[in-house]
Amino acid sequence: MKSFLRNTWRHRAHVVMALPAFLILFFIMYVPMAGLVMAFKNFDYTLGIWGSPWNGIENFKFLLASKKTFVEMTRNTLIYYVIFTALGTFLNVTLAIAIDQFVFKKVAKTMQTLMIIPVFISYAAVQFIVYAFISTDTGIINHMMDSPIRFYSTASWWPLILTIVKIWNSVGYGSVLYMSVLAGIDTELYEAAEIDGANKWQKIWHITIPALIPMITVMLLLSVGSIMKSDTGLFYQVTRNSGVLYPTTQVIDSYVLNAIFRNSNFGFTAATSFFQSVVGLLMMLFANGMVRKIAPENALF
Repeated sequence: MKSFLRNTWRHRAHVVMALPAFLILFFIMYVPMAGLVMAFKNFDYTLGIWGSPWNGIENFKFLLASKKTFVEMTRNTLIYYVIFTALGTFLNVTLAIAIDQFVFKKVAKTMQTLMIIPVFISYAAVQFIVYAFISTDTGIINHMMDSPIRFYSTASWWPLILTIVKIWNSVGYGSVLYMSVLAGIDTELYEAAEIDGANKWQKIWHITIPALIPMITVMLLLSVGSIMKSDTGLFYQVTRNSGVLYPTTQVIDSYVLNAIFRNSNFGFTAATSFFQSVVGLLMMLFANGMVRKIAPENALF
């Protein structure tokens, strides 16, 4: 304890600099975790969180009450996670490499700025953009077709539509992290490869991509922790919460939001969040363990 206090005092300048970030992290990320106790309580507004009676695992039973709905929304959540993560990572890396290799650097920077803009557009606005394209009566796509498609009543189209919207929204911003890695690659490696007779594709394959693998691994490991979570705005607002589309668009988060609007059962909400967090933690630990065995230098811990 004495050595800890002595070491803290010796580095007091660093401690003071880190204190604001620590306090923000503590009060925003850790203090609210006390609310998870609601997952095991029959929450009553008049009694508050701590005064509400315990109800054991009843909230979790409510989550599993409809096996068909639970299986369906869990399946959708996992499928969309795999699609968004796999396709998003591939396009993020491809776009970062393409911009990095672009000859006209000023044009590349302009393109990068334009591609980042969609991430700042709320899904509340995106739903109107999507509606302008796929509306049955006034949609741009249906005006170009001989026989209109009723997109908002045809569930089979929405995995494709949501994937396109998600990629449009996130790929430009997602490529920024990989571009920062590319900016740090020693140019002498490329020069040495060129002297050895390597063409552009060979330099990308043997220098650029290996340099990106640690960042790709870290991003995938971090994303595994959110495997049971989804972008509520995408699945709730863009689909306009159409019940006809639930077989392919309802995920756990949108199901919880609907449940709150119907009966304001915050104990059920806490139970669902607890379930998502536990599954995400276990998946991240498992994935990190696998990475530590295969490539220890790329593991998170």
